Amino acid sequence: MQSIHSTMVLSMESLTGKTALVTGGSRGIGRATARSLATRGCAIAINYLHSAEDASSLLQEVRDIGSRACMVQADVSHPDEVTHMVNAVSQELGPVDILVNNAGINPTKPFLELDLSDWNQTIQTNLTSAFLVSQAVLPSMRQRQWGRLIFLSSIAAQTGGVIGPHYAASKAGMLGLMHSYANLLAKEGITSNAIAPALIETEMVRQNKTIRPDMLPVGRFGHAEEVAQAVVFLASNSYTTGQTINLNGGWYMS
Repeated sequence: MQSIHSTMVLSMESLTGKTALVTGGSRGIGRATARSLATRGCAIAINYLHSAEDASSLLQEVRDIGSRACMVQADVSHPDEVTHMVNAVSQELGPVDILVNNAGINPTKPFLELDLSDWNQTIQTNLTSAFLVSQAVLPSMRQRQWGRLIFLSSIAAQTGGVIGPHYAASKAGMLGLMHSYANLLAKEGITSNAIAPALIETEMVRQNKTIRPDMLPVGRFGHAEEVAQAVVFLASNSYTTGQTINLNGGWYMS
């Protein structure tokens, strides 16, 4: 029994002193994730694009918790801006230990009206950004032999979802990216996992009139804090890699 207990203790690692970068971190799931990681002792880098006021208020919240923090404006679908962001975070807080690839968009229109511009923008923002930021933080993670890559995918990757093929494809691509990193990095102390939420009560969901809580078996929208709990688990567990955690109120069962 003692050896089993010791193994359990080892698998749930302390996050105190780790640096976490949350892309799209100023609102919704990103905001809840930043707060939750801060309560576990992480220094928090808040990436944002347009919501400077929200990022600033979150920055103060994180500092009030007692964690170091910084905010960095960057369009994470652009390589040069990603490089600048990662360098700025490293200088301010230290190299990134935990990356939460949360930035994303969900442009909604009838699927037969989607054009190449809609497709490219969605893939670039949701999927290419996750690749660019992951590639930028991995060299220092590999040097330290410790790291966590966490991808915010979606139930759309598994069922097609309710937004459209452009969004579903971008989120399914994140799962392939996650699996590849998990396979390549398993022996280097770096885990790679995804979370596939459905109908979390964020601004994105509230603005879509076709989405209703009665679409879910549990009969309610999920909360951003419930997704953040899964992020904390993945960040603090060294044995879980290559997995997708489904947080969808029972809509898709695996």
